[in-house]
Amino acid sequence: METAGIINEPDASRLIFGLRDTGYDFLTAAADIVDNSISANATKINVNIQLLHSGRKLVYFADNGEGMTDSDLFKAMQYGASERVNKDSLGKFGLGLKTASSSICMKFTVISRKSESQKLSKYSWDLEHVSNVNNWELLKEKPSFDEMESFEELCGNNGTLVIWSNCDRLLNGDYGEPGGTREKAAVTRLTSNLMAHFGTVYHRFLDPSDRRASNISININSSSVRPWNPFVPEFSEQLLSQKHCVIPIECKSGEKSEAEIKAWILPHRSECDEDLIEKVRHSNKSQGFYIYRQNRLIQQGGWLGIHGWGAMEPHMSLLRIEFDFGYKLDEAFTVDVKKSRIILDPALEEYVQSLISPIRREADQRFRRTSKLATSKKQNDHASSNISIDRTKNTKAPLIIGVDATGGEATITNNSGSNIKIKLPIENNVDARKVYVDSVEDMISGDLWEPALRSATSKGHKISVRLNKNHDFFQKIYSRAETSKYSVEGMDLLFWAFSAAEQNYTNPELATVFEDIREEVSSNLRKLLRDIEPDSSVYEANE
Repeated sequence: METAGIINEPDASRLIFGLRDTGYDFLTAAADIVDNSISANATKINVNIQLLHSGRKLVYFADNGEGMTDSDLFKAMQYGASERVNKDSLGKFGLGLKTASSSICMKFTVISRKSESQKLSKYSWDLEHVSNVNNWELLKEKPSFDEMESFEELCGNNGTLVIWSNCDRLLNGDYGEPGGTREKAAVTRLTSNLMAHFGTVYHRFLDPSDRRASNISININSSSVRPWNPFVPEFSEQLLSQKHCVIPIECKSGEKSEAEIKAWILPHRSECDEDLIEKVRHSNKSQGFYIYRQNRLIQQGGWLGIHGWGAMEPHMSLLRIEFDFGYKLDEAFTVDVKKSRIILDPALEEYVQSLISPIRREADQRFRRTSKLATSKKQNDHASSNISIDRTKNTKAPLIIGVDATGGEATITNNSGSNIKIKLPIENNVDARKVYVDSVEDMISGDLWEPALRSATSKGHKISVRLNKNHDFFQKIYSRAETSKYSVEGMDLLFWAFSAAEQNYTNPELATVFEDIREEVSSNLRKLLRDIEPDSSVYEANE
């Protein structure tokens, strides 16, 4: 049986518009263009985002790289362009320039030359034109005077200039008047987001002291992009041993290479000054894997779907995993068109999980330990509770006849009898704003609360309650409620009422019963709260 090969070309109009929806947003699309500049050995990259008075939007990407001849540029504009001679580049499928550009604009133009003596070559894909003629008709045009000026200004003698025009997807939403104040503000925010995105994605290239990648500079609307290393290595601790940092991998094709992995535990927010907080950028969303392909960050945060590690849990916020591989392992990691994610082979996933699990436990323990300490050191405001209690004169409480602060003994008359001697903490010269209710760190019993007698001087002691800052209820519930004045005051009044009731009915025989009740309630609360995280507001301020 004979088989005949018949050419069946795709519908040009449907396919070129369909390729607009490959999952790019502006940040990932812009990065794909910069990838090409880096692959062309550029050292300077300029990005200009323009909003004209008419509302028309233009984006320019310019580099001083090697540039292209006319024939090279023609090939580069082909969908599914030929594989690069230099395989050690950031490009992969020969689609990035086209799919990234068309995801944002209806027309994109590329102008290039290899040297000053060469004429500028210009080609454009105009999606509306392709739709009208329903054919893969690439436009070859002569650069305009403005385009030649832009090339000279932004590229120099040689390089490549990419222009996105008719940018119908640059902004999302309706901003009212085209080119108006609201739209200008939106473009400003977009520019700021792009600065941050490039600073992270290309931090190895932007940092002159990082020798792993070639050095470049990126300017966006004339502002320099600053690198941000998510691991802040000068202040963080790398916990994997050197022998575990290298992972040999063999692809199905037989290609062998190595991936590198490092596990960084960052300093807790409570241990950082303002400058270090800015460098670390604490956030729940920042935990997990940072995947680098050819030194370019392609995936930021998350746990790669590793079994049991899906949630972005607060106590994992200090752990960031640095994972590196080169183009030879693209097959092994199933790199997508946008170069924005990888998929781990099940065997590799299992190995990585076993490697990182002890580090996760260590990060968990450090976070809990430091969060608990940080919460304990916070100054808690009980002023409104103390004022409320002081103003209320008809509450039921024992009559205090005398106190011995040194011996911790008081003589009271209550519902159980007269001149009853009880043992409890007695404190003099207490801050007047904390006489009735206070949170403390020195409760050795481990209970959540305990009754006390306190005075702002050395006499006139008041029925009081001390709250244990180190108890789980205080760490995980009370501290979270501090943003609500009424929630805190309500809990303060409740615990004070418990304390007043205990002191109003206690005697030497009943004292142990009340102690047992406090111990049992405190123990049950600790068990109930075991799986709830401590208050992380002191840490997650940048969430």
